[in-house]
Amino acid sequence: MPTSAPAAQSAASRRRRPSSSRRDDEAPLIPILARKVREVEAKAQRGKLGPTNRVKFQVIAFLVREERARVKADESLADAARAELLKRLDGVATILAKTAARDTSLIQLLEVDQATSPVAKRMRRDWLLESGAELPPDELIITDVAPATPTVVPPALADRQVVPAGIESRQMANPFLAPDLTMRAPAESPRRRLDGWELMGPLYKAFETGAGGASASMELPPVPEFDRVSPRGLEVMPHQSRFLEAVRDGHRGFLLADEPGLGKTAESVLAASVADAYPLLAVVPNVVKMNWAREVKRWTPHRRATVIQGDGEDIDAFADVFIVNYEILDRHLSWLGSIGLKGMVVDEAHFIKNLTSQRSRNVLALAGRIREQVRDPLMMALTGTPLINDVEDFDAIWRFLGWTNGEKPGPELMEKLDATGFTPADKAFYPAARDAVISMGIVRRKKKDVAADLPDKLVADLPVELDDEFGRSIREAERELGSRLADRYRRIVEARENARSGAALAPGEVDDDIVRLVAQNELDESKAAGSGSENVFTMVRRIGQAKAHLAADYALQLQRSVGKVVFFAKHVDVMDAAEAHFAASGLRSVSIRGDQTSTARQEAIDAFNTDPEVGVAVCSLTAAGVGLNMQAASNVVLAELSWTAAEQTQAIDRVHRIGQDEPVTAWRIIAAHTIDTKIAELIDSKEGLAQRALDGQAVDPGSSDSVQLSALMHLLRQSLGSV
Repeated sequence: MPTSAPAAQSAASRRRRPSSSRRDDEAPLIPILARKVREVEAKAQRGKLGPTNRVKFQVIAFLVREERARVKADESLADAARAELLKRLDGVATILAKTAARDTSLIQLLEVDQATSPVAKRMRRDWLLESGAELPPDELIITDVAPATPTVVPPALADRQVVPAGIESRQMANPFLAPDLTMRAPAESPRRRLDGWELMGPLYKAFETGAGGASASMELPPVPEFDRVSPRGLEVMPHQSRFLEAVRDGHRGFLLADEPGLGKTAESVLAASVADAYPLLAVVPNVVKMNWAREVKRWTPHRRATVIQGDGEDIDAFADVFIVNYEILDRHLSWLGSIGLKGMVVDEAHFIKNLTSQRSRNVLALAGRIREQVRDPLMMALTGTPLINDVEDFDAIWRFLGWTNGEKPGPELMEKLDATGFTPADKAFYPAARDAVISMGIVRRKKKDVAADLPDKLVADLPVELDDEFGRSIREAERELGSRLADRYRRIVEARENARSGAALAPGEVDDDIVRLVAQNELDESKAAGSGSENVFTMVRRIGQAKAHLAADYALQLQRSVGKVVFFAKHVDVMDAAEAHFAASGLRSVSIRGDQTSTARQEAIDAFNTDPEVGVAVCSLTAAGVGLNMQAASNVVLAELSWTAAEQTQAIDRVHRIGQDEPVTAWRIIAAHTIDTKIAELIDSKEGLAQRALDGQAVDPGSSDSVQLSALMHLLRQSLGSV
């Protein structure tokens, strides 16, 4: 691909062909660029751009430079026509600049010598062909660069590596890993019909639109006649048994996206037994490490599990299952990559959705090493909430499972897509592509479908009035923030109208683009400022503090009438206030927080579930919102709201899960007449993404903006009087 304007000019002049039938004979590429840049701009307005749209941004920038050089050098153009074409290209470039200002990580993609991937080259070629360009053969055939072998231990982490003494003993006892004789040298991939197409964007679109309308779950075998996996005294449920039969039939890669509470941990433990995928590595949140060890002992008592703590001094090096939390994985990469793992489970797999994080890179590097050493290893990504904000949250999970490499589908998925007989230009491609990805191993079951005897779940809002001085100061702070945003909005509008020599908005009209720009700038400044200034984050925290006593008092009254209650809060000071209120009232409580050891946390959970004297569990929304079983209660109090629907759902499902025999009610404490009310409404609206992408429901897509951004936009519109 050319990397300079003169070279671009030469290539462009060679490829153009006259066409009197085209709508825009002089520059047929410009309308295509204008359409593509609007697509990127719309996506950027809803949040950070994913990999596909970043590539699209890069290709647009390159083609704008190339087209500008061609127009300037075309002596056949009249001066007026040239000026008009350059003006249109400037319009495209202006949108690129505005988009880059919104997401500054895009600025590097504007560089002239920015390296381009095969995906970018194919996208550029397709757009040029669409414009009627005639390309030389060397630009029509684009060869993929061989993927680099992943380095398990990056240089930056080399000094952090530890090798527990027990592991050294294991390696000395068996210094050579037994070769996997089933491994085959990778065959050269045959040319396929879809090799020339950019496919990642269409694959995401297939899920984003819910193409096909059916639940995203692969076809599973029927329930076997006999239960061949459960240890004595236990019994797997039918939906678990069907999943295990798929493992028995040879399927080895799964995105297990069952709703929280349907026993994904037990399924994973038993799947390893069925597949004989030992040694097995389980990468899990710190809060559930002890529970994973218990589940291994419970469901596969003939296997040994060891929990890795710190530098791993006390681990059982000869265990079958190694359990490690995300936070310390970085120091154990070297030896974990060398002991011959035959399977890997990533629990709460949405934790790796940020591909720039070291956490995600560690997991993907280990997964790559396992696939190098073992043919068809058992790879499982577990998450009841795989999509948080955007359908491209799938990206890291698909990479972990080996279904894609981020730029293109892997060989197996490509074969399935090719077999559909369609291309992304065909409407029928999208449901067929969605089905192809699902057949790779997505398993999604809902509670209402597979656990008919599971009681209902209700989320009830309890508005409370903050009528003291604290509450009045919060409302005043909201008004001040709204006024500050409105002032910024009016200054931008005034400057724009002056630049346009009098062009003005109609009375009462609000420019949504400027509203979004002002709100995004405020959000970025708030994140940078932290807690040192008044912003949307500190405001929500103050609301939580103001609600703390009211929420704790409601939980106290609830406990006295219905029994055990789980109390969730986001901030430590709210938890402290609640615990103090319970203690002063003579109610015994336990606390589950992020700074506890795994042993202390498990002791607190056990006390809550088994000790009749413990009435309330005070839990951190982030530290206790995943993986815990607290079915001893059927009532949950949410003292503070989360910023995501997924976090709220995870918290409620600590109670609403298999083993619960009472209807579950979650009581959300909402501060009336504050931004709290809007946040609750926005959280509820976000649940539509998973319902549309995974469950095939016809849900209004709404906005994919973050709750924080949407809340600020609401405050601004409210201050402008447009709400």
